[in-house]
Amino acid sequence: MEDTATLRRKADTAYRHVYEFHIRFGDIDSQMHVNNVKFLGYLEDARLAMFHADPVRAGLEPVRGMVVSRHEIDYKVPLTGVIHPIRVETWVTELRAASFKLAYEVRDDDNLYASATSTLVAFDVENARLRRYTPAEREYIGRFIRPSDA
Repeated sequence: MEDTATLRRKADTAYRHVYEFHIRFGDIDSQMHVNNVKFLGYLEDARLAMFHADPVRAGLEPVRGMVVSRHEIDYKVPLTGVIHPIRVETWVTELRAASFKLAYEVRDDDNLYASATSTLVAFDVENARLRRYTPAEREYIGRFIRPSDA
């Protein structure tokens, strides 16, 4: 039987996408921690899983044609060469007709290593111009909105 705190944590994170990975040797810099630029790669990997790989595995159409217009990241504690998995937890904080905002936490069970936000804009690759998200894309993106932000 799960305790109340565990159930509350699950409810609070049910809208989050979780991408788990291991630190690679090449991610560690001369100061013996993960170089700050590598964090943006972790966020990218999480977004690709969230909007491409996971929908395809589920038999859904992936969200295609979006570009990052803004990133902001706050480093909390150094991430060293740990051997246990690290995860990027990602959720949507705002959904508009042609853009949405993501929030991220790079963490393990004990530490929050970084928090970040990104703004993604719908983009028509063939015509090289902005576009609006389709209703199906908005529905898929919307499943990751925190209930208090809906």
